[in-house]
Amino acid sequence: MRNDLVMEFNDEGYLIYSNSFPGAFVRGRTRDEALSKFPQEIKKYCKWAGIQIANYNLGDKIVQKKKSSLRICDADSDVIFETEKEPLSEDEYIKLKLLGIKSAQDFLCMYESIPNKDITSLDERKTFYGAIPRTAKEMYEHTNNVTSYYVGEIKVALNNISNIANNRKNAFKAIESMDGYLANPVYRGSYGEEWSLRKVLRRFIWHDRIHAKAMYRMAIRLWDKETIADPFFFGT
Repeated sequence: MRNDLVMEFNDEGYLIYSNSFPGAFVRGRTRDEALSKFPQEIKKYCKWAGIQIANYNLGDKIVQKKKSSLRICDADSDVIFETEKEPLSEDEYIKLKLLGIKSAQDFLCMYESIPNKDITSLDERKTFYGAIPRTAKEMYEHTNNVTSYYVGEIKVALNNISNIANNRKNAFKAIESMDGYLANPVYRGSYGEEWSLRKVLRRFIWHDRIHAKAMYRMAIRLWDKETIADPFFFGT
């Protein structure tokens, strides 16, 4: 099995995404630093997703590149994969939908295991969207709140609710109420960014992983690993 990659980069760093494992990604100051992280990322992703493969050192192939003016070092991204412009089959959609729901449920599981959601081990830092979320509560709310923004970019209306898992399910119900959603049209969204349903499905999982990783690392500095749920297998 080959790991097809999409690379977004500039002088500040590299964000490299797997097109073969939607939502899996690595980042680094250099291309080689980022690529060196893929075997572990794929191993953890496959454990999480229940995918059985014999060798996690896959044949990586960069199939798309984009030089970006965004803050790549802070995981600011606007790339759309060329494959994300293709129609979806019902089977593909269901598979990605179930992964998106599982991701939200597992994010909630980790969040609920954190004894105190209002303290942090992180220093203050500014990023492209303002101050970084530092406490578990801030990370949870930030991750959940992008739900309506993501689906809104493909012309789907949604009012967020506070439970991230139920909010994700509501997002899928709203998507499925739209005529022809599997045709996967490409929309020009905010700031001129291109969006499609395929991109939204990947971004749900990717954005969950970014902030779940940050939440896990923050939490295990304050409590022992046995206390913090790790459904994403970040600690393995």
